[in-house]
Amino acid sequence: MAGPLLETKLHVPVPRRALVARPRLSDRLNQADEQTLILVSAPAGFGKTTALTEWLAEAPSDGRSLAWLSLDQRDNDPTLFWTYLVAALDKASNGLGAQALATLRSPQSSTEAFLTVLINGLQAIPNRLVLVLDDYHVIDNQDLQEGLAFLLENMPAHLQLVIASRADPALPLARLRARGRLLEIRAADLRFTLKEAAAYFNGVMGLGLTAKDIAALEGRAEGWIAALQLAALSMQGRDDVAGFIAGFAGDDRYIVDYLVEEVLQRQNDDVRNFLLQTSILNRLNGPLCDALTGQNNGKAMLESLDRGNLFVVPLDDRRWWYRYHHLFADVLRARLMDEQPGRINEMHERASLWHEQNGDIPEAIRHATAGKDFERAADLIELAIPAMRKDRQEATLSRWLEALPGELIHARPGLSVAYAGALLASGELTGVDARLLEAEQWVRTTAEGGDGGNLTSSIAIYRAAQALAVGNVAGAMTHATTALGLVGKDDHLERGAASGLLALGHWTNGKLGVAHGLWTDSYNSLERAGHHSDMLGCSIAMADIRITQGRLRDAMAIYERGLEIAGRHPEQMLRGTADMHVGMSMLLLDRGELEAAKKHVMTSQKLSEDAALPQNPYRSRVAMARILQAEGDVGGALEQLDEAERLYVGDFFPEVHPVAAVRARMWISQGRTSDALHWARERGISTENELSYLHEFEHITLARALLAQHRKELSEDSVGRAIALLVRLLRAAEGGGRTGTVVELLVLMALARKKEADDGGALAALQRAVALAAPEGYVSVFVDEGEAMANLLESLASQGSAPDYVDRLLESFGAETRSTRAQQRLLEPLSERELQVLRLLSSELSGPEIARELLVSLNTLRTHTKNIYAKLGANNRRSAVRRAEELNLLSRKDHHINHQMW
Repeated sequence: MAGPLLETKLHVPVPRRALVARPRLSDRLNQADEQTLILVSAPAGFGKTTALTEWLAEAPSDGRSLAWLSLDQRDNDPTLFWTYLVAALDKASNGLGAQALATLRSPQSSTEAFLTVLINGLQAIPNRLVLVLDDYHVIDNQDLQEGLAFLLENMPAHLQLVIASRADPALPLARLRARGRLLEIRAADLRFTLKEAAAYFNGVMGLGLTAKDIAALEGRAEGWIAALQLAALSMQGRDDVAGFIAGFAGDDRYIVDYLVEEVLQRQNDDVRNFLLQTSILNRLNGPLCDALTGQNNGKAMLESLDRGNLFVVPLDDRRWWYRYHHLFADVLRARLMDEQPGRINEMHERASLWHEQNGDIPEAIRHATAGKDFERAADLIELAIPAMRKDRQEATLSRWLEALPGELIHARPGLSVAYAGALLASGELTGVDARLLEAEQWVRTTAEGGDGGNLTSSIAIYRAAQALAVGNVAGAMTHATTALGLVGKDDHLERGAASGLLALGHWTNGKLGVAHGLWTDSYNSLERAGHHSDMLGCSIAMADIRITQGRLRDAMAIYERGLEIAGRHPEQMLRGTADMHVGMSMLLLDRGELEAAKKHVMTSQKLSEDAALPQNPYRSRVAMARILQAEGDVGGALEQLDEAERLYVGDFFPEVHPVAAVRARMWISQGRTSDALHWARERGISTENELSYLHEFEHITLARALLAQHRKELSEDSVGRAIALLVRLLRAAEGGGRTGTVVELLVLMALARKKEADDGGALAALQRAVALAAPEGYVSVFVDEGEAMANLLESLASQGSAPDYVDRLLESFGAETRSTRAQQRLLEPLSERELQVLRLLSSELSGPEIARELLVSLNTLRTHTKNIYAKLGANNRRSAVRRAEELNLLSRKDHHINHQMW
């Protein structure tokens, strides 16, 4: 945010002193454990907030946590609203919301994606959590209403939402009511009963009224607590109480006006002036009130008003911050407008200056705008723009700019550019061109010296972003190139942004070498600008490109350097640190190092949420899915992919490995070939498509499905189509320098040629794949293909190709595959009984002991042993065991040979 969060908005109001006990309300609220939503809905002045604070203060201690958020008009900014809501939850649950905030602030994130991350975080909280939204009636933003409805529909059972509002919110109340998930507290429930009115008038206020007087007041006010409170204040010290009660009549608005007038007239001039002059404030403390009144008694005055129950509400335990009762504040402001209209702007000017000096720029801007000091507001907005962009509060920035006169924005091109950026960030393209054209026109006609150049580069960057938003990659690259030519040599942040935008264009077009160079430039610029977290974002792009280029070692070095940078700034907990571990996990899987890969994913999950980029939740689940698949748990892997797809948060990176395509590959491994082919048809992926880098992974998935179809249905047509597609893909990948993809394609080509009984073509393709893969240490791309690939590698090994590397690959196949392959290499396979004998021959047991173990005679054992020796080409027990080990016929648990025996 531009300025810190207002902690007072997250503070549960302190229960008023000398409250009237209302156990009937607290009892109803205490019985609402099973309700998803508690709605306290009534007009102003019915004690909604008081009823909730009394309930929360007296509720039994059952291990629940409480999150409170007091809302105001500014919270119609979605980013601000959700930031405060997460802060309230975070305060109650100790570290819940960092990942959700990271998702919220992602330029490409949606509200639903943010809320999904938040809901998942809430699910992990073990205890009951109550979230109170006070004064919800101020929220009229449609997107916020829909977002809260989504939260309400999907939030975990141990979360309870409480809304206090003057009007019913736009939420699915009827559905909740029908399901028995809604508790409603209405005006009829909140109004004082006669007993409660008597306790207030006589017990709290000490007025000594008769039952008849109390009934008259309660009847005319219809239980409206604010009116009764005002009446009580007016009657204090009055001789003619009976006459006052007799004249107490009229509708709500007139009652309030009359009673406030009575209250104000009974105050001395100092108190009255203090109330009027400070009424423009949303919240008050002593120094701020002194700045407005020119006095030095603000703190004492607030404490006096608090003691006198004169409609001030403490906002913290220290009683440093206060606010006026909303209804009272409205009337005070109306009175100020009537009595001192010429001083209102002056009051706002003083308030704006005080807030600026105390670091609350948003409130300083609000007062400057309210006081019609638009030049000052524009100055403050220009100061706030960098922080607002950083914290993704473009909606607030738009609202501020909308409040300024159009001619003022036109005269300040920096504001026009900021306006365009705020619109783009909120997904609103209408008006972007007009704002950028204003700035461009100013540059052409007014700008002189370096300022115009700097502004032009900013315009070009936004033009590039605008083009990307509509899918115009070529236009984005043109504008990004223009920006690079204009940006100042010392403006490292803008240079980094322009380089990154241009890199995205080349990456999307498959120009990986050029893209990597530009990402490197962006990385270096961001380093000079001190934006270390953004450097980690660049690292992900650079490593992804290197992986596609088949340079696994370089990619690993990039991730390791990212962790080194994070280690140099432990106090910042850099966003992206967790993502470095996820990237390393995927690389280790490619190298066949399953346990190390798992450790890095677990490390990523253990890091605090603010150490992860918004895309981390789905990326880490894709990595875990691959780990589970490698362990043989394909069902668990598919569950992880479903979760990854639900948590998907996009960015400007090209989506070259869609989660749906990864899932289709797992279906193929399960034998669900028809499902994979159905996915391809729905996506419009066919063997006749024009090929592109963006859809390369999907086309390779289709080729895998066609090969699997051949294996399942013995379809010659499918293998032929697969080979034709692989040939085209191989040509494209080689031309684009995508060596990592080439390795995978050659592996598939080898398998496809083998299906056609083209052993020479199969081995030629495999030999090329091995030659490319060996320097980088690829493993899983071969081993994941199972027994068919193991047999091909055995054949390749017999030709002496890359013997050390091929031997390592063969050793990486599972014991079952190795045993099956070894059996196939024997002239005559061993029978199951002979395998049992062989395993015992590798033990420390003697011949007679083995015979007794197998329940056979010694002669029968000798017959089995003779057959084993013949099939293994051995002439004694020791050589037979050694040969069995070479052929992987013995598992590790069988290797207990007592070499002392021979």
